[in-house]
Amino acid sequence: MSVKVELSRRSDFPLLENQPELVYLDSAATSLKPRSVLEAERSYYEECCANIHRGLYRMSEEATRRYEEARHSVARLIGASDPDCCIWTSGTTDAINLVAYTWGEQNILPGDPIVLTGLEHHSNLVPWQNLATRQQARLRWIEPRPDGTLELDNLDELLEGARLVAFTWVSNVFGSISPVQEICRRARAAGATVLLDAAQGVPHLPCAVEEMGCDFMAFSGHKMLGPTGTGMLWSRRELLEAMPPFRFGGDMIREVWRDRCTFNELPFKFEAGTPNIAGVLGMGAAADYLLDVGMANVRAHELDLLTYARECLGSLEGFELLGPPLDQHSGALSFVYRGIHPHDLATLLDRENICIRAGHHCCQPLMRRIGMSGTARASLSLYNIRADIDRLAVALEKASQVFKGVLF
Repeated sequence: MSVKVELSRRSDFPLLENQPELVYLDSAATSLKPRSVLEAERSYYEECCANIHRGLYRMSEEATRRYEEARHSVARLIGASDPDCCIWTSGTTDAINLVAYTWGEQNILPGDPIVLTGLEHHSNLVPWQNLATRQQARLRWIEPRPDGTLELDNLDELLEGARLVAFTWVSNVFGSISPVQEICRRARAAGATVLLDAAQGVPHLPCAVEEMGCDFMAFSGHKMLGPTGTGMLWSRRELLEAMPPFRFGGDMIREVWRDRCTFNELPFKFEAGTPNIAGVLGMGAAADYLLDVGMANVRAHELDLLTYARECLGSLEGFELLGPPLDQHSGALSFVYRGIHPHDLATLLDRENICIRAGHHCCQPLMRRIGMSGTARASLSLYNIRADIDRLAVALEKASQVFKGVLF
């Protein structure tokens, strides 16, 4: 992707126009929003601010049309042929909890192994810890190597008798890309159901969910250029139809009597109450934006930035990049620098108008395994350019001067 295209895409993001000196390198936490996403939300409130699926008047019907069009847009982005198998949630965390409390309580029995990886974000760990406690199940672990890639030599042994495998597509610490198809193939051959945490995958990599082999896939809108408080759970129809609802209330029921009720069809069975309509329209607009750019182009652009960052930052004395080889690396760059505490680095970089993340990144067990309390993390998206990396390099060297004579 040429610099000209990069700059034209940057102009799509009002925050970068309003703050031209800002270098935003925290997209793994939340992404910036293009103008089309903001417009989709604004347009709902200004043009058709009505509830969906209920009203018989034109404004309600228009809101419903836009809402369901957004579902179709996100389905196209992930390669899902049946939009009814795409359930709106408030984010990845909500989607994973939905599976844990519905499919999990129906299918996980005492003594059943649940297989996780040592890379997992707390949101794809704590729900399974809690489920294992409630159901008296057991957790098993696929361990990561020091570069964030997964050690799969003993995977078949770990999968023996396993009922569920839950793992991340892309580590939010290392940026390492898991071999999704291999793990899914081997897990399903062993009789396990597979949940994929795609929060860091969908925004950065081409996705064909039905070819990947997972049974559930969860991801968030706010990491893929959409609004906060939005997300999606995709699953196979037969699984969703067999699962009980997670929440109860309006729109997820078909008929109600005083002593019983019947539930709505997919996807509405899992979408109780008035949803975040404006946010959903924004997430749909974000999917359309990414489809217009092309996820292959997004990946190529980020690979260019990753290559440049490895060369530029790697030349700094005392800079240590954590992570896998380039072909297995997505947009998160975790690093340590000259013994400076990550929190101090983030504070000093903020003075240079550079935003990075510092800490354990909601992966405390992983940090303990690699013997660190935290790392600094610069995470990329399609609106970043090489000049952002240059600014980061200069700011890091400036930060090192603050600690000169103290740490080194």
